[in-house]
Amino acid sequence: MDLERLGEPSLVIGPLRVWVHGRQFERAQDYWDGNWLRVTAYCAEGGGSVHVHGLIAHSGEIDHLPKGCQKLYETLSGSASLLCIEPGLSVELHAVGSTGGLEATVQITPDNLTQDHRFRFTLDQSFLPSVVSQCKALLRQYPIRGERPST
Repeated sequence: MDLERLGEPSLVIGPLRVWVHGRQFERAQDYWDGNWLRVTAYCAEGGGSVHVHGLIAHSGEIDHLPKGCQKLYETLSGSASLLCIEPGLSVELHAVGSTGGLEATVQITPDNLTQDHRFRFTLDQSFLPSVVSQCKALLRQYPIRGERPST
């Protein structure tokens, strides 16, 4: 995959790179259809690499990540996550101890019926403000449309 043609990623978390290309339905204003994003995600670590492309992220899901990262940065405890409804991508960040170390797990797959790819790596809290600002920039570009229906 020629990643350079995609330009700068919209979101970087360690070895994970995510590019957002636009909304699936530009004119839809409701919460569900109006917030699906066309995404390319790529993760490479320890000799392995996986990329996915498609409708695997929703603006409402992205909204949770900066909130969790900010809390994780301030308290050096707990976790933050990007848990996508679609099975192509998920990211979980967990504090390890009280020194600012983080354990990250990225699950990424182009075909969840036949493949399961998981990357685990360590980071420190210093990258969290960047994740927060990248997510906020994404949400400015693709603000959440409509209200989430109550369940």
